[in-house]
Amino acid sequence: MATALPGDAIPADDAARSLRELCARLVAGPSATAVLEHWCRERGAASSPGLVAHAVPGAERPPSPAQRERLEMPRDGLVRYRRVRLSCGSRVLSEAENWYVPERLTTAMNALLDTSEVPFGRVVHALAPSRRNLGLRLLPAAEHPASAAPHAPLFAIEALLLRQDGLPLCEVAETYIGAVLARDEGHPA
Repeated sequence: MATALPGDAIPADDAARSLRELCARLVAGPSATAVLEHWCRERGAASSPGLVAHAVPGAERPPSPAQRERLEMPRDGLVRYRRVRLSCGSRVLSEAENWYVPERLTTAMNALLDTSEVPFGRVVHALAPSRRNLGLRLLPAAEHPASAAPHAPLFAIEALLLRQDGLPLCEVAETYIGAVLARDEGHPA
């Protein structure tokens, strides 16, 4: 008879399988927010499965010329920057940098992004955006995900979020950390 593992301990093959599955879901999904909220519910990571976007203080990062081109923005067009840590319950799952075009959002959406902890994907959900991935990189901790510290970066994804007409709303750079693979006790692997 197998011994039950503590809540955050995951056998190496289960951790690797979970890592592959999460990467595949994020790459295939139209919204990282929706994928992570579903992931949290499945893993019992919080009694309330909604994600919270906690602002990370720091300097504004203007978009690079390549980002402006991908966003289809002129050199002098307004692009806003938002950096957050996404958490589910008490567990931080990822950090995201977001360069977005406020004129392509509603006034209410811009107000939520300025004043709330609502993740970008949930704010723009009514626009039914799609996601075009620019790249996924596995980071060193992904080589041994079962032993990765909760704060260790596992993988990074860069993507564009597009309106239904194909016009970009934002570019996002997401870094997912070890805590994203944890399960709460009582939730099977």
